[in-house]
Amino acid sequence: MPEEGVPLTPKADLLTTEEILTLARLFVKEGVDKIRLTGGEPLIRPDVVNIVAQLRQLEGLRTIGITTNGINLARLLPQLQKAGLSAINISLDTLVPAKFEFIVRRKGFHKVMEGIHKAIELGYSPVKVNCVVMRGLNEDELLDFVALTKGLPLDVRFIEYMPFDGNKWNFKKMVSYKEMLDTLRQRWPELEKLPEEESSTAKAFKIPGFQGQVSFITSMSEHFCGTCNRLRITADGNLKVCLFGNSEVSLRDHLRAGASEEELLSIIGTAVGRKKRQHAGMFNISQMKNRPMILIELFLTLQDSPPAVLSISFRDSLHVQGLRHRVSRSHQMVTLWEGGGVPQTPLLAQWWLGAGLPQRHYSSHPDSDANPKCLSPEPQAPATPSGPLPASGQLTHVDTEGRAAMVDVGGKPDTERVAVASAVVLLGPVAFRLVQENQLKKGDALVVAQLAGVQAAKLTSQLIPLCHHVALSHVQVRLELDSARQAVVIEASCRARGPTGVEMEALTSAAVAALTLYDMCKAVSRDIVLEEIKLISKTGGQRGDFRRT
Repeated sequence: MPEEGVPLTPKADLLTTEEILTLARLFVKEGVDKIRLTGGEPLIRPDVVNIVAQLRQLEGLRTIGITTNGINLARLLPQLQKAGLSAINISLDTLVPAKFEFIVRRKGFHKVMEGIHKAIELGYSPVKVNCVVMRGLNEDELLDFVALTKGLPLDVRFIEYMPFDGNKWNFKKMVSYKEMLDTLRQRWPELEKLPEEESSTAKAFKIPGFQGQVSFITSMSEHFCGTCNRLRITADGNLKVCLFGNSEVSLRDHLRAGASEEELLSIIGTAVGRKKRQHAGMFNISQMKNRPMILIELFLTLQDSPPAVLSISFRDSLHVQGLRHRVSRSHQMVTLWEGGGVPQTPLLAQWWLGAGLPQRHYSSHPDSDANPKCLSPEPQAPATPSGPLPASGQLTHVDTEGRAAMVDVGGKPDTERVAVASAVVLLGPVAFRLVQENQLKKGDALVVAQLAGVQAAKLTSQLIPLCHHVALSHVQVRLELDSARQAVVIEASCRARGPTGVEMEALTSAAVAALTLYDMCKAVSRDIVLEEIKLISKTGGQRGDFRRT
């Protein structure tokens, strides 16, 4: 949802129930065999169950689908299933509750999870989950989304970020299909491609042994215009023959003017006949004037398969969010989903570990087996390596002539790398009390610092010039209040499989989390001290393991 919201279409301009059904009958008569109700959000229409029931009566219509944000799905799905709904797509761009709220501008993450589980419970298989992937927003959650398919009959569909009015599209923020596929294959090299269905918009893959599958919708990097057979009608009755085209024809106006069926078919045929062989390409599209995505797909999508009399042509339903710079990584929902649980409150809202009020703890991984005490406040002994750590006669990031140089890791083997780092923020009595009671005017300092730490870990190579980019498989940031020192103790853990270690990612995560706490509290006190930023342990790599004792 754009930050400024979207203009609401006056009710009089929207297609009525009867107008929707009239157009549906016309298209089904001409060979369309699948209709998808989409949005915006179709489940806010009070007549949506009735529309599905009426569509079900159309002879020749084989599939009635819906694309929804999922917030009202659990409540309405039993009625919709009884009415005849046969396919479900749920738009979900993140598995992190706090990030979800930032994207959609409202709470409701747990309702979406409940809706997905309700769909599985009622026998829908697969349940399609649409995820628009954007660099700097959620590309770090790819592995977590895929992990959901291990125990659940989901088709997780990764969609390339596409340009529309208001979403501030930028090529650098688009993550291509091949880049996503490479990331998945690093974790699951056994990933296998499935045969492509006729006129499918998605490239499907499956991990052997997993219940569900993964798909990619490659609208930007590898368009599928030549086999596309989709047509879209907006909520206000305009016909679009291409999602990326800016030309529209008002079927509503012709309907209300009393056009006959033959006249409507002629108008539709003319519009479809003007459909271009392929869209203009991502860079030209980004300069075109077009509706915001949330206003393009406001209710009805029709699709024929195989191409029918009108040769109508369109794309599957997508739900693209306006881009904002957001944070965090999610491993937590994987555990919850595999256990079949549905969170009843936002997971990052408040986790009280221990017996009493003085101890507030935050962790980006609630199922950790670690001791609730992140770190001991007691003085620590000097660090000692726990494995071979050969001495080096020179700095590794300097060449023979003394110039800065990035280490070549091309010949190193891929191994599992884990690193843990810590930091301490001495707040002082006033700031400590406000953080403990969650009374800061800026908001919950522990949640914000936790998210900042996760974001920093994945951006380390952009902050530290000679660091290699690492595809992190897991990030965990834990924060604990230490009332004895009036401090917050931070522990950051990073994991990846690759040729280089992740200690810089862990250190950057802890340091940025500490800086964020300072920023959250500086209006209350400037007498805040950041200290003890240090590596606690690292495992993996040729130089052996290290553990601070």
